[in-house]
Amino acid sequence: MAAALLVILTSCESSSADTLATTTSPPVVTSLPPVTRTLPPTTTTTTTSTTTTLPPTFDLRGFVRGPDDLPLHESSVTVGAETVVTAEDGSFEFNAIAPGEILVSRPGWLATGIEWDGSPTAVEIELEPRVVRALRVSSYVAEDRAMFEALLDQAARTTVNALVFDTKDESSKVLYASDSPFAAEIGSVDPKYDPAELLPIAKERGFYTITRIVTFEDETWVRERPDHKLAGLWIDPTLRDAWEYPLQLAVEACELGFEEIQFDYVRFPAGKTAAVAQRRKPLTEEERVATITSFLDEAKSRLHPLGCALSADIFAIVLSSPNDEGIGQRPEDISAIVDAVSPMIYPSHYSNGWLGFPDPNDYPGPVVADALDDGIPRLAPDALMRPWLQAFYYNGSQVLAEIAEAEARGTGWILWNPGGAYADSWLPKAGSQEE
Repeated sequence: MAAALLVILTSCESSSADTLATTTSPPVVTSLPPVTRTLPPTTTTTTTSTTTTLPPTFDLRGFVRGPDDLPLHESSVTVGAETVVTAEDGSFEFNAIAPGEILVSRPGWLATGIEWDGSPTAVEIELEPRVVRALRVSSYVAEDRAMFEALLDQAARTTVNALVFDTKDESSKVLYASDSPFAAEIGSVDPKYDPAELLPIAKERGFYTITRIVTFEDETWVRERPDHKLAGLWIDPTLRDAWEYPLQLAVEACELGFEEIQFDYVRFPAGKTAAVAQRRKPLTEEERVATITSFLDEAKSRLHPLGCALSADIFAIVLSSPNDEGIGQRPEDISAIVDAVSPMIYPSHYSNGWLGFPDPNDYPGPVVADALDDGIPRLAPDALMRPWLQAFYYNGSQVLAEIAEAEARGTGWILWNPGGAYADSWLPKAGSQEE
């Protein structure tokens, strides 16, 4: 590495001295005592120029990696006022910069910083994934300040380190005073809480903040914009004009202060509605998958520059299925776009016989274990697996059995409870696991 030239701007130094001469005394009169004159001290005025020295600069190269030497592309590396983004192999370069702190960040991962002294040796920087242990904050809790504070207090006694709010839920309503023109056009705004009020409280208590946006199933939307309808209450995800509404909400949520945007119902319809949709618009599996991944890629292009992470909820059955199950979700494809994948591993939602269990709902821990073991190898290497776990119909030991399987695989977890009510017995106590 070549050192940049040290530039020294030096102006000439000059000095001058003005010295007063001594004045001769008049003749001494013998009858009078001699007169003594005291001369002022000699004064020297020196003018010194200012020397400006620029710090030395050097070239910097390095790599950003995750655990097990995993290259982390699209990480932001900042030194001083300059920022670069890492390449596919995790590498980065700066030319002629002054030594200082190297700051590295990546959506969904924990930021870090190291000091660099100008050494020519390539710098190796390791990031740790953000392991989220979260509770969903339902609109019932978010709109009641006492309930919200009680949830924060409960979470603080446990390993919970994140909260998932709803921006737009299954009711098709936007739950805060949104400025989205589309939301205003179709009349979907129904404020229940103010993110500007609750987010600072959550962050001050140390919680990572995620918001969930129900995407392509929307009763209000299909009623007010039937030209966007696919079947039932489902919007046609192939219509790019229909993307703008959820994307508006996502960008707005990020600007409001949410740290991660999670799209739910980001798929084609399932069940009987799927049959109607397929008759109206026959699509191949590849066309369905390409539609969903293209939407998420567009979301990523808008959210990452704002500093927000991107995640997506998927059906848990696609973790164990060789195809997209008709909904456009394949773990390999979606995980190549988003920062985190959140399969909804609810044993009560599996049909009898799935994963080899006569009634999967009777086997909460084993169902979670099998689903994760099927799905983790299918994700892109730098994507985070973060499952939703069932926190309804179960007692404390059953919920903890699910959590234990997620923790054993290092994935973190999010608990789903429709009303946002959690028993202390469901939650690992603070200090019982690595936080």
